[in-house]
Amino acid sequence: MIAIDEPPHVRRIDTDRDDAYAFEIVGHITSADVENLYGLLEGAYEIHDRIDVIVILHHYEGFDWQAAFKEQTMIGKTHALRHIRKYAFVGGPGWMSSIVSIVRPFFSMEIRHFELDQAEAAWEWIGAAPLKPTTPDEAKAGV
Repeated sequence: MIAIDEPPHVRRIDTDRDDAYAFEIVGHITSADVENLYGLLEGAYEIHDRIDVIVILHHYEGFDWQAAFKEQTMIGKTHALRHIRKYAFVGGPGWMSSIVSIVRPFFSMEIRHFELDQAEAAWEWIGAAPLKPTTPDEAKAGV
């Protein structure tokens, strides 16, 4: 068995809507994290033509900029433009809100940035809610 040095930085959050996808990103965002995120979204596009997305960023420690220009990332961005209706970005560094305001006119999707303490408003804006994770005991009991 191989031990994982570091847990994945991207985690999917189950939601109360089949066509609403939520992700939590923690720490430094690597090329592998970006590929993982776009892979999860590609799976969503196979099921739903249009989806809503919320990304919650905690403890931002930077981004591998080389990931932004990889071919797979560019394909992922192109597909996102065709499939995402609403995209809520929550948290991140202080400059994130400015970037979202600058790029908003260039996207066909609705995109908004929310501060971390406004996460509930972001969920309301996309019209979804996170599902409470079940413990193994709850899963056995059918809760």
